[in-house]
Amino acid sequence: RVLRLAGGRSRCEGRVELEQEGTWGTVCDDGWDIPDADVVCRQLRCGHAVRAHGNASFGRGHGPILRDEVGCEGHERHLWECPAAPEHDCSHKEDAGVVCSEHQEWRLSGGRDGCAGRVEVFFRGTWSTVCDSTWYELEAAVLCRTLGCGNVLQRPSFGHTLPGKMLYQCGSLQPSLAQCHWTFNKSAPCHQSRAAGVICNGT
Repeated sequence: RVLRLAGGRSRCEGRVELEQEGTWGTVCDDGWDIPDADVVCRQLRCGHAVRAHGNASFGRGHGPILRDEVGCEGHERHLWECPAAPEHDCSHKEDAGVVCSEHQEWRLSGGRDGCAGRVEVFFRGTWSTVCDSTWYELEAAVLCRTLGCGNVLQRPSFGHTLPGKMLYQCGSLQPSLAQCHWTFNKSAPCHQSRAAGVICNGT
């Protein structure tokens, strides 16, 4: 009775998939809401749900549709404990998905295209800036690569104007900044920092 998220940009975002008797299947979006998604996020140690998606927004799954009309109250330890309809009339275009609070995604804003600008991270349901106090060539290289934007050209600085502040420290060229050491909203390392930016050589 294993659970996973598929089709997202991290292990804490995606289409909800369950395993039953060795076969992976999906969950129908009828009645799918935040309390249901909360149970999934907590079970995966991904925090709490910030979005509950329907209509196969992370792509259509395969295999059987294992749950429909899921009715979690939100405190259950496992999605299998929640009541659900025994029969379904769903297809994979109704596959349910979630975005959990521990999911991180990134964008560059204010530049000439999506490969240049101020670094912004979506985390715990809100967009935040990144402190430049440890924003070196390595951290910038990880982000350029993650965004499919090639290599680092420059690392400009900007002002902090968003509510949160994230700090990344990468010891090596990780697949994404989420795999680096990070701290969120700790004032000391971000004191007197500016907001990190990057200009990558791709477009």
